[in-house]
Amino acid sequence: MAMNRQTKRMLQRQGQVGPDGTPLAPKREQRVAAAQSRPQRERVGPRQYVGEVRGELRKVAWPTRDEVVRFSLIVLFTVVILTAFIFAIDLGSARAIFFLFDQ
Repeated sequence: MAMNRQTKRMLQRQGQVGPDGTPLAPKREQRVAAAQSRPQRERVGPRQYVGEVRGELRKVAWPTRDEVVRFSLIVLFTVVILTAFIFAIDLGSARAIFFLFDQ
């Protein structure tokens, strides 16, 4: 494993690599302790899950009908303008290439 001296020294202090830089396998006790230190998640049933989802959706700041219409028109207008712009660039570059190659 290629690493600089500082990284090698840090990993040696942490006990992750040996003096020659080879990775050390973690001790069984460390692996078991790490596995036991993870908190066990509590499983919830479908009814509680749906109830929590509904509660979170009540907190959402939903847009009004006027805002939805206004934003939709802005997006539609922007898409039309950008499509026309890209079409013009494509048409112009195609004609320029055909002009250069005399076709």
